[in-house]
Amino acid sequence: MLDSIQQFFQRALAEPEAREDRGLTLELATAALLCEVMRADYATSEAELATLRRMLVERYHLSDAAVDELMALARREVEEAVDHYQFVSLIKQHYGYAQRCELVQLMWQLAWADGSIDPLEEHRIRRLADLLHVGHSDFILAKLTVQEARGTGKDQA
Repeated sequence: MLDSIQQFFQRALAEPEAREDRGLTLELATAALLCEVMRADYATSEAELATLRRMLVERYHLSDAAVDELMALARREVEEAVDHYQFVSLIKQHYGYAQRCELVQLMWQLAWADGSIDPLEEHRIRRLADLLHVGHSDFILAKLTVQEARGTGKDQA
């Protein structure tokens, strides 16, 4: 598995629009945490996969092939990881508070991709937000912001 991660980084670095290695590592950590949310309810829908793909393309401006590989690597990493420490610690080290809040908002968007929030998804987002040191009020604000953008009521908060 380490070889596949190194190959991904080498190919991405060879592309003209490549970024420094640290950025790619953050991309993988971010994608892994988003995959954690996606698999929290033990059912990954096509809508969730499409949403994750769109998020990664918009956020990191990667090619389709790079996003495919990043998603595959992230899913493998999450399945093999014992805990979230490696992902969370890297993000906390390099992302400011506002960026971590934005990541929590992305988690909510991904959870809503299939049309509803499963209690297991909400629990996973709450746990990841705590690990990222995102305050409870900002966790709730991110949820309400996503609900409002989707046109769902606050009565589901």
